[in-house]
Amino acid sequence: MLNRGLYTLHKSMYFWRMRKAIFLDRDGVVNKDIGDYTYRLEDYELLPGVKRFLAARKKEGFSFVIITNQAGIEKGLYGHEHVKAIHDQIRIDLGDTGKDILEFYYAPYHESVSKCLSRKPGSIMVEKALARFQIDPEESWMIGDRERDIEAASGTGVKGILIEANSDLNKAWNDRSL
Repeated sequence: MLNRGLYTLHKSMYFWRMRKAIFLDRDGVVNKDIGDYTYRLEDYELLPGVKRFLAARKKEGFSFVIITNQAGIEKGLYGHEHVKAIHDQIRIDLGDTGKDILEFYYAPYHESVSKCLSRKPGSIMVEKALARFQIDPEESWMIGDRERDIEAASGTGVKGILIEANSDLNKAWNDRSL
């Protein structure tokens, strides 16, 4: 029986609360968007304030999921190992806060090469995280720098915050509409 994020198991007194999470686009939200594909470590730069943002939201009970399109893979510009290296570096740069990222989901496809439902603005990556980590969409947020990020989340009931690329997450969070 589902009731506002609480599950009752076999009519017992045990309750389990679903998580609340913040979904984050990667390039332009977590790391600097350089205007082209960020796949080389020498081009990667964690944005200022991200670590502080995650630490503050963790204290508010949020978990984190990174959702990113990585079309350069299908275009043959770089490989999965490059994406993994950037994700590993994000965790390293975040230190203990990096452990609070539940998962990095990415779509390696591009519509000019093939059609794919997992690529944003499709919602499959968000849906996977909601199901896998028992995330309550009504208590969760998506922060992205493109409309397609917000569309991917809104299809699942997750609220969106559209920001300018490379801007301050803390300010965006404080300015959001509740």
